[in-house]
Amino acid sequence: MNHFCRFALFLLCGLMFWGSAQAAGVPMPGSAAPGFALPDQNGKIQSLADLRGRWVVLYFYPKDDTPGCTEEACQFRDDLLGLKALGAQVVGVSVDDTASHADFAKKYNLPFPLLADRDGRVAESYGALNNWGLFKVARRYTFLINPQGQIAKSYLKVDTSRHSAEVIADLKRLRTP
Repeated sequence: MNHFCRFALFLLCGLMFWGSAQAAGVPMPGSAAPGFALPDQNGKIQSLADLRGRWVVLYFYPKDDTPGCTEEACQFRDDLLGLKALGAQVVGVSVDDTASHADFAKKYNLPFPLLADRDGRVAESYGALNNWGLFKVARRYTFLINPQGQIAKSYLKVDTSRHSAEVIADLKRLRTP
C-alpha cells in the first residue's frame, strides 16, 4: 500500500471515529432539550423558552441554498399547514448568518424561522456540529421537542425528500394518548 492510500485510510478511520464520538453528544429522547436564543432571518431573537407549550420541529442543516438543504426546507414549507394543525412550529438552524438566511427564505418563500447559529454553540449542544477548526457546519439532524421542552424523537439520518412526511407521521403517533 502506498503512502497516499495509507493516509487516506487513516483519515477515513479518524473521521468515522470522530463522527461516532460526536453522536455521543446528542440529547436522548426524554431529556430536556438544550435551550437557545438566536436571531432569525429578520434579526428577531427566537428562543426555545418562547415556544414552550408547542411541539417544535428543530432541524439543523448544513448550508443555505444548497440542493439537499433547499429540498428539506421546501418540504417543510409545503407541509407547514399539516404541521401547524398538529400544533408544531418548524425552526431551521445553521451556522449561516442572518443575511444568508433572509435571502434563502425570500428565494424559496420559507414562512418559518431560520436561526443563525454563527458560533455553532447551539448545534454543538445538540451534537449536530461538525467543527474543523476554522470551518464549522451543522449536521443534518432534526429534533422533535414536545410541549414540555423534552426531546421526543431525534432524526440522525435524514432523507430530505421524505423527512417532513416522516415528522408528520411521528407527530401523529406521539400526540395520540
